[in-house]
Amino acid sequence: MIPLKDSQPARIFPFWVLTIIAINIYVFYLELTSVNPDFFISQYALIPKLVDLSIPQTLMPFITSQFLHAGFIHIISNMLFLWIFGDNVEERLGFLLFPLFYLTGGAIGGLAQYFLIPDSAIPMLGASGAVAAVLGAYFVLFPNHTVKTLVPVFGFFTIIDIPASVMLFYWFFTQLFSGVATIPLTLSEIGGIAFFAHIGGFVFGWIVGSLFKNHE
Repeated sequence: MIPLKDSQPARIFPFWVLTIIAINIYVFYLELTSVNPDFFISQYALIPKLVDLSIPQTLMPFITSQFLHAGFIHIISNMLFLWIFGDNVEERLGFLLFPLFYLTGGAIGGLAQYFLIPDSAIPMLGASGAVAAVLGAYFVLFPNHTVKTLVPVFGFFTIIDIPASVMLFYWFFTQLFSGVATIPLTLSEIGGIAFFAHIGGFVFGWIVGSLFKNHE
């Protein structure tokens, strides 16, 4: 299922959503044009075995890794979900809180994956944890919205309206299933797919969204 548009666009100009997308695109351009892309990634990606929670300098990748991506599909998918679901969450959380929420969600997602495989040398990168936090908040705050979604039906694609809560519920449990499925595997078999970063970010967003929902 590929989301195309939600039913209730935000009433604000989504400054932070657009800014974050622009930064991600620019950093991805730097990756592609770097003389040594592997070195570029190793400088800013989150490599769990290099993290020492008592040394602040080693914690910076929990933030910088959120702006790196492994390929075109990776960045397009993340930025598409951020564009569709982020504006409403930015409007509800406000101009000052949204960027803090976004970065914190990404960092918590990274921590969730780090605690699972603290000795891994596989670079973790991508905005998935932060975007998952946005989806978690959207799930709580806008359950009655619908999303125009491209869906395969009997080998053909069609566009249908799906309740946002149903779509995000589906997304979360596909990530949960995939994440749990990686637990018995070796680190080399996991292959750097940070499913638990997605789950950690989503749960954080769900908690923050619930707090805002309860104060309406």
